[in-house]
Amino acid sequence: MYTHKKNILQLAALLRAHGIRRIVLCPGSRDIPLVQTFAHIPDFVCYPMTDERSAGFFAIGLALHDNTTVAVCCTSGSALLNLHPAISEAYYQQVPLVVISADRPAAWIGQMDGQTLPQPGVFGTLVKKSVNLPDIQTDEDEWFCNRLINEALLETCHHGKGPVHINVPVSEPFFQFPVTQLPDVRVISRYQGWNNQLADRLRQYTRRMVVAGQMNRRQTFTPEQYTTLYKHFAWIVENINNPTLPEQAITHIDQLLYSMDNSAQETMCPELLITYGGHIISKRLKKFLRQHPPMEHWHISADGNIVDLFGSLSTVIEIEPHAFWQQVVQLQNLPGSDYPQTWRAKVQNLDHAIFAYSQMKAIGEVIRRLPNPCTLHLANSSTVRYAQLFDLPTGVEVQSNRGVNGIEGSLSTAIGYASVSNQLNFILIGDLSFFYDMNALWNPNYRNNVRILLLNNEGGEIFHALPGLSLDEHTHHFVIGTHHASGKAWAEDRGFDYLCTHNDTELQTALDVFTQPNPTPHPLLLEVFTDKTRDTDLLKAYYHKLKQ
Repeated sequence: MYTHKKNILQLAALLRAHGIRRIVLCPGSRDIPLVQTFAHIPDFVCYPMTDERSAGFFAIGLALHDNTTVAVCCTSGSALLNLHPAISEAYYQQVPLVVISADRPAAWIGQMDGQTLPQPGVFGTLVKKSVNLPDIQTDEDEWFCNRLINEALLETCHHGKGPVHINVPVSEPFFQFPVTQLPDVRVISRYQGWNNQLADRLRQYTRRMVVAGQMNRRQTFTPEQYTTLYKHFAWIVENINNPTLPEQAITHIDQLLYSMDNSAQETMCPELLITYGGHIISKRLKKFLRQHPPMEHWHISADGNIVDLFGSLSTVIEIEPHAFWQQVVQLQNLPGSDYPQTWRAKVQNLDHAIFAYSQMKAIGEVIRRLPNPCTLHLANSSTVRYAQLFDLPTGVEVQSNRGVNGIEGSLSTAIGYASVSNQLNFILIGDLSFFYDMNALWNPNYRNNVRILLLNNEGGEIFHALPGLSLDEHTHHFVIGTHHASGKAWAEDRGFDYLCTHNDTELQTALDVFTQPNPTPHPLLLEVFTDKTRDTDLLKAYYHKLKQ
C-alpha cells in the first residue's frame, strides 16, 4: 500500500500529524512512491492535476478557502520549475503551501540523466524554508529527516504565512509498496509564548532538568528568580553560562558524568528537559542526554528556531528565557521533588582536581585567584574545557567564542572587549590560538587592563586527548601543529610586561603579580611552558581517579 522509502513515510506521517489534509498530486514517474502513499491515506483529500503551472495556483485556491496549509506534489526535473509562478504568488500573498518535489539521487544531477536539474533551493528567496531530505540508511538519517520535515512544516505559519519546499531524492527501486502502516513519528510543536497547557504539562513531571547554554551576563536572571526555581529543577550550568547563583546550580557536569557508569546515568536521566541559551561545551552531557532521552524536551528561545542538540526535541517555546522563567516562578502547586538535591549531592561528593605543574594547574590557579570583579576570556580547544574543571569566584564574567568554536579570533575578540571595559580582563589562551591570532596585538587599542595567560606546550595538546587517535611520527607534526615559538619578543615589542614559568615555584610567584587586583603600568603576558605529554597524562589520571 505504502512505499518502503523511509523518508517518504516520515513525510506522509508528519503531514498528517501537522494537520495538513489537502494535497494536489501531479503525474510523473519519480513521484510515484509519493503519489501512491498519499493517495492511500484516508486522512488526505487528493486532487489530480496534470499541469504543474495550474496545480500550484489550484493549491493556492484551496488554501485561501480553508485558511489552512495545502501541499502540492510533483515529479523531478522541469516539472518543478512550472510551479515557480504559483510559489512567487504564495510568497507575496502569504499563503501557506508545502511544495513536495521528487528528485533523482544527487550523484546523477548534471550527468545527462533524464529529468534532472539542481532542485534543492531552486526557489531561492521565494520560499520561507527549503529542505532536502536524506535517503534514510541509519537512525541518524531518520532523525535528520524527521527534524527537517518538522522545521519546514512549522515554517509555513511562523512569523507570517508562506510557502516551503521539501525536496525528496528517490533512489531505485521505487515501485515497491509493501508497507501497510505509517510509522509513529516525532512531532515538534512551537508555542508563541507561555500558556496554561505548558503549565499543566510541567506539573506532570517530577524529574525536571534545565541545561543552560552560553549566555551573556547581561542576559541572566536576578537572584530572587533563582531561589525558588532551584527547588524544582536540576539546573546544569557551565562557566560560559555566567550563572547568577553558581552555588545553587549543578556544575562540574563533565566530571560527574564520567564518574557514573551507564546504569547510574540511567537512574539520573530526566523526564522533562528544558534548555535555553547558546552552546554546550561538555561532550559527555550531550552523550548522556542522547543515550537517555527525556520524555519531553522544551527549548526556550526568542527566535523560535528548531535546535535539536540532544535528538529528543518535542517543543519550541518562542519567548525570552527570563520571561519564561518569570511565568514558571508564579506557578502554583508545582510538585516537589528530591531530584535536584540528588544531583547536587553527587557534585558535592566529587573529588575535585588537584594537579601538579601543568596547563590545568595554571588555569585552576588563575581562576581561583581572580579578583572581583573582572572578566575572564576563554579561548577554544583545551582552554575552555579545562576551565570547566574549576569553580568561578563570585563576580567573574565569562566570555568565549563558542558560536562556531574556532581558534581564530579568540584573542582579537577579547582585546576588543577589553578596549571598552572598565575592569581587568584575563585572557586564557593556548599557543596555537595565540600565534594564529597574534595580530590582535598589532593595533593601538589595548590598554593596561589586559592580562594574557599563554599556555605553551608547543602544539595542539587537545589532539592527544582524543579517544582512539594514534599518530605515527610522520603524521604527528601535521596534526598537532608542533612548533618551538615563544610569545616573549612579540609581547615585549607590543609594550607588555612579560613573565614566564617552567615549574610550580615560578608559577606561584608569577601569579602573585599576574592576578593582583590593582592596575599595573603595562598590560601583562604570562607564558606558562609545559610538556604536552605530561599535561595529557595528568588529565587522564584525574579522570581515571573519578571512576574509582
